[in-house]
Amino acid sequence: MRAVFGLVLIVGVALAGGAVMMAKKYISAHQAALAHERANRAEVIPTTEIYVAVKQLKYGERLTAEAVKKVRWPTESLPEGAFEMEAELFPTAKPSDQRVVLRMIEPNEAILAVKVTKPGEDAGITSQLQRGMRAFAIKVDVTSGVSGFLRPGDRVDVYWTGVARGASGQDGEMTRLIESSIELIAVDQSASTDVNGAMIARTVTVAVQPEQVAALAQAQTTGRLSLSLVGAGDDTVASAIEVDQRKLLGLGAVQTPEAIKEDRVCTIRTRRGAEVVAIPIPCAD
Repeated sequence: MRAVFGLVLIVGVALAGGAVMMAKKYISAHQAALAHERANRAEVIPTTEIYVAVKQLKYGERLTAEAVKKVRWPTESLPEGAFEMEAELFPTAKPSDQRVVLRMIEPNEAILAVKVTKPGEDAGITSQLQRGMRAFAIKVDVTSGVSGFLRPGDRVDVYWTGVARGASGQDGEMTRLIESSIELIAVDQSASTDVNGAMIARTVTVAVQPEQVAALAQAQTTGRLSLSLVGAGDDTVASAIEVDQRKLLGLGAVQTPEAIKEDRVCTIRTRRGAEVVAIPIPCAD
C-alpha cells in the first residue's frame, strides 16, 4: 500500500512539474509576443488624415464633397497646404462658396491650397460657361459700351450698323438688332462682379452658342456693333428691329416708278419691185 502511495506521489509531482514548465513556457512566449508587438509599434510611421481627389479634376471644375475622400498620409512627408479638416475645405454648404480647381488634380492626389481657389472665389470665365456655350469678345468704346457701365453678369442687346442692300436694290446704312439679351461674363480681363463706378473697357466677353459666334464675328467684320444694357429684372425678349435712314426720318419706303408701257407696232415687210414696203399688222402676244 505504501508502495502504491509513493508511486502516486511521484507521478503527481512529475505532472505538477510538467504543468509548471508548460505554464512557464506559455508565459515566456506571451511576453515575447508582447515585446515584439511593442517593437513593431515603435517602428510604425505616424500618419495624418488628409483629403485627396477621387477622380481627375480639371481646371474650372467646382470642388464638391463627392469628388474627395480622406486617406492616411505619412506625417513626415505631408505636403504643404493639404487640407486635414472638412471645415477648412468646405466652410459652408452653399454652392456659391465652393472652391474651384485651378490646376489639374489626378486621382488620389492631395488637394492643396495652391491648386484650388478660396471659398467662393472665381477661377475665370471657363468656369462660367455652361454646356454648349462659347466665349466671344466684342470690341467696345465709350459710346458702344454703354459709357462704361457694363459689369460681368449683365445682359445686353447687340445692334449692328452697316451698309446693306435694300429690297429696292439701293444701298443704304441701316441698324438692326442681331442678338437679344446675351450675358456678359467678363469686361476687359476681369470676370469679377465687384466693380465700383464706371469702367471704360476696350472689350467685353459674352457667352453665346457657336452659331451666334459666327453671326457676331461676321457682324463685327462688316459693320459696327453697339450694346444696349438690359434691366436686371427684365425678362422680355426683343423682337426683330430694323431702322434705316428713311425710316428714321419718317420718309417711308422708296416708291419704285412703274414702267411705262409703250404701244407696240408690228409690221410685215414685203417687196414691191425694187422697193421694200412695211405693212402694219395686229401683234400676236
